[in-house]
Amino acid sequence: MNTPNPKLGKKLDKLAYVLSAVVIALVILMRGPNKPEVGFDTSILPPINAILNTFCALSLLMAVFFIKRKNINMHRKMVFAAMVFSILFLLCYVLYHFTTYETIYCKQGNIRYVYFTILISHIILAAVSLPFILLTFIRGYTFQVEKHRRMAKWVFPIWLYVAISGPLVYLMLAPCYPK
Repeated sequence: MNTPNPKLGKKLDKLAYVLSAVVIALVILMRGPNKPEVGFDTSILPPINAILNTFCALSLLMAVFFIKRKNINMHRKMVFAAMVFSILFLLCYVLYHFTTYETIYCKQGNIRYVYFTILISHIILAAVSLPFILLTFIRGYTFQVEKHRRMAKWVFPIWLYVAISGPLVYLMLAPCYPK
């Protein structure tokens, strides 16, 4: 069994805080009025983002499945997969929103309340959870198992909600994208 490495954990924690701040800054900056041309059709990115989030959610569920069966090796692989899907999602998301104007939700009636409730909760939880997802990952990566376990108990359901609500937002917004 690997031994805990809190010294490495503290170094990686600093990186997690910096990355979180950079991501939040990018999300704020991508709302700017000028959208550069990238030389390819970015309309493929929203469905790719939904697929990446879906794969992230499935990886998270598989991670729980394996840890409940005490298969730590497969648990770690599934968490790494969830992280990779999340990173790829984030790259595609930022690229899309830096280059494309925001799509306005086009449906009328009570479904708007459902959509905006899901959207707003998704955005808030995604922003707030990012540093905690990274810190929980670091605790596992550095074999600080008890700290990892304590954090994962409340970080996991939030991350899973974000990973599931993202594709749901996409499916609700899909009819509103320009043709």
